[in-house]
Amino acid sequence: MIRIKARAPTRRSAAGPVRRGVRRARTLALPTLWGGAAILYKLACPLARQNGIGARIVTCAVFFAVGTGLIVHVRQALLRELRQARRVAGAAQSVLLRPPPARLDGLRVAAGQLSADRGAAIGGDLYEAIATEHGVRVVMGDVRGHGLAALATVAAVLGSFREAAHDEPELGCVLHRLDRALDRHLRERAHAEHPWAGQDPDTPVAEEFVTVLILEIRRDGELRALNCGHPWPYLLSGHGVEPLTRAEPLPPLGPFPLPREVDPVVCGHLLTGDSLVLYTDGAEDARDARGRFFSLPGVLTEAARADPVSPQTVLRTVLTSLLRHTAGTPTDDIALLILRNEGGRAQRGAPSRGAGNGAAGCPQPAADDGNVTTGPRPHGRAAGQATALYEGEPVARPASCEAFQSTD
Repeated sequence: MIRIKARAPTRRSAAGPVRRGVRRARTLALPTLWGGAAILYKLACPLARQNGIGARIVTCAVFFAVGTGLIVHVRQALLRELRQARRVAGAAQSVLLRPPPARLDGLRVAAGQLSADRGAAIGGDLYEAIATEHGVRVVMGDVRGHGLAALATVAAVLGSFREAAHDEPELGCVLHRLDRALDRHLRERAHAEHPWAGQDPDTPVAEEFVTVLILEIRRDGELRALNCGHPWPYLLSGHGVEPLTRAEPLPPLGPFPLPREVDPVVCGHLLTGDSLVLYTDGAEDARDARGRFFSLPGVLTEAARADPVSPQTVLRTVLTSLLRHTAGTPTDDIALLILRNEGGRAQRGAPSRGAGNGAAGCPQPAADDGNVTTGPRPHGRAAGQATALYEGEPVARPASCEAFQSTD
């Protein structure tokens, strides 16, 4: 049974329409006064009825002042509305792609992002770092396309990861949760775009896909990773900048079903003083006016020479170089994420373990006989793109580059 209780409007709710009426009257007051002054001058002022050159100049000046006042008033009203819309959009975007904490379970974290869409703070790139009972789990992904059109897919993948990272003991189960969430989202979107079909299509949006990299940093610093079509990260250490692993990644999520069991790649340990740098392909694919690609490893090598090497310094160096390389107008979304071991995890000389247990025991919706290509980490270290955190002043950038985010 549903009961609806009627009540008199409260003082606050009754005052709402009154306040809105006062604001509306205040908004119309100035244009009304300007228009009334112009009409009064035309009808009542003797100078307005004269045909001399002086009278005409005065009349033109009066109407010019009235028109200028109206334009300035309208402009100020539009700017107020724009500032309010930006505040609302900024709050919504910060909830979707929230900045990671500066310190996370013994790690220092820094993140930054550039959007290819003017006015947008986020785009088709996604990242998240979460401290769980299984270790620090990190996701970095890239949705096909860029800008605001990819936000719905970003929300579906990130929402699934934030739940699965805590619930699932194995990385393979986390990846399967993300795959099912993406498939469900694409089917719902295809049904909404083509409601006349009557039933869900077998391939909802065949051209849509998401590249995803999932990392797990355990208490002893051991690194485990699952990669679906995403660039492998870099590791900044005393040995320089080198790739995390050269193992062949899985296909991106979306076009192909995942194997039933997915074994994570064991990538050695994140040692004290090492920085793990994750990025999206927009960083390496960025071109200058002459068509030359951005040299991310070279910039990271330059950043690794800083003393001390901090996520903030690396982020500042990479983003400044990217903006200089692209003249402040990147053509694709760029996301960077850096994790630095400040001594809260493994010590140097920690032994490397064998391959993990995979996703056995993870409930699967359907069987698949596909194989997974994995391999041991050849150098026992990681290398990735730099994403630094800012402490103090932000990097100066052109106004055309709208989306930047950093954590302190």
